[in-house]
Amino acid sequence: MLLPRLWNSPYFLLTATALLWSGNFIVGRAVDGIVPPIALAFWRWTGGTLILLALFRQHLRADLPAIWRHLPFLLLLSLLGIAAFNTLVYIGLQETTAVNALLMQSAVPMVTLLLSFLLLGQRTSLLQIAGVATSLAGVAAIATRGRPQDLLALALNPGDAWIIAAVVVWGLYTTLLTRRPPIHPLSLLTVTFAMGALMLAPLYVREHMQGARMVAGLPSILAIGYVILLPGIVANFFFNRGVELVGAGTASLFTHLMPIFGTLLAVTFLGERIHAFHLAGAVLIGAGIGLATLARRRATARVS
Repeated sequence: MLLPRLWNSPYFLLTATALLWSGNFIVGRAVDGIVPPIALAFWRWTGGTLILLALFRQHLRADLPAIWRHLPFLLLLSLLGIAAFNTLVYIGLQETTAVNALLMQSAVPMVTLLLSFLLLGQRTSLLQIAGVATSLAGVAAIATRGRPQDLLALALNPGDAWIIAAVVVWGLYTTLLTRRPPIHPLSLLTVTFAMGALMLAPLYVREHMQGARMVAGLPSILAIGYVILLPGIVANFFFNRGVELVGAGTASLFTHLMPIFGTLLAVTFLGERIHAFHLAGAVLIGAGIGLATLARRRATARVS
């Protein structure tokens, strides 16, 4: 059967995730001035919660004892992966391009590697450390538009600073996801979506009270519908399953597809342009990934 085969194929699941998440960046940039960032994040997770509860609440009921036992950890996952990450991305996309955001996002595996070492004590070689440093240099090249002196002067574009914060948050979420509690994947999605939406509710009310209102119309409806269904429910479901099948480190490598998918989408639908500093940053990030991959292969060869 095709569906069970796809469900057990991490490469399909994680490639599809990268494509859908790339579209999330494009939509987040496209609706600047139409849907405020916190509103977009809030309705994304609220809508996703309602759909999941309507379709799969039996899994949630069955897992309630385990959910209560692991509630503090689930709250942390919800804060990082649901409430914080996409809100930071949507805020950042108000002041930076989708291409910038997507290229910097490709540094997530290096951040995950670093955090896995710092938090979980996973062994890290000098070659992997060199890979992390090289990738971070690529992020700095993109964030400073090729002007490293801006980093010393703390003169980053605010939008790029928000995206860098989002990268760190997602790396932490991916690292901790390997310790997820033993509950059904749909229960994990439902409870983290619901908690994330509740965390965002007061921020959404504050944003609304300050005058940042959604512009009613078809573009708003389509944008919210897209982020709820595809990068929201489907992509998170696929990603969680991918991490379950191959682990956080390997799963995070598929985020390297996002700059490819996202750049093509940004050029096609947003009319964005590629600059020399984008290419320089991409080369450095790619070199860092190559060093880390080489280190992993050497480690595997020594074990075998």
